[in-house]
Amino acid sequence: MKAITMPMQKFSRPGVILMATVVAIITSMVAANATQTITTPNAAFISYSLAGGANSAPITPATNRAVLVMGCCTTTAGQSVGQVTLLHIPSCCMGWVGLESYSPAAITQGQSPTIGTHIVYLDISHTVDIQVASADTICVHNSAGGLTRAGNVTLIW
Repeated sequence: MKAITMPMQKFSRPGVILMATVVAIITSMVAANATQTITTPNAAFISYSLAGGANSAPITPATNRAVLVMGCCTTTAGQSVGQVTLLHIPSCCMGWVGLESYSPAAITQGQSPTIGTHIVYLDISHTVDIQVASADTICVHNSAGGLTRAGNVTLIW
């Protein structure tokens, strides 16, 4: 059998440099499109301990963006959690949708600037809730008669 041989052509030095440059550019373009930007979220953590009928200090959520508002009651016999995604529209109102604390758990939703409007319950007996405090703020409210309730609220945006 006879081997078939093909003559090998050598590229000129400028040709090799040009091809290496093209490969580098294409690789850079692919890598740039594959890059994902990850940002660290902002968060606020607020603890509360409220006597019956008391409100926490007003809490101002970030504006014009979705804010995850999670809260819990840590007092024995009232322990539970609730959460909503809230939209603070400046000088207008709060809008939200989320889940009430269990027993029974339910979807909560609404939009309101009215002070005292219920947003989400944080305790099992549905006496501690987050409410609208103004068109631009929310607060934690304890309506559990003479019972003090404690817990915390976390906002992430």
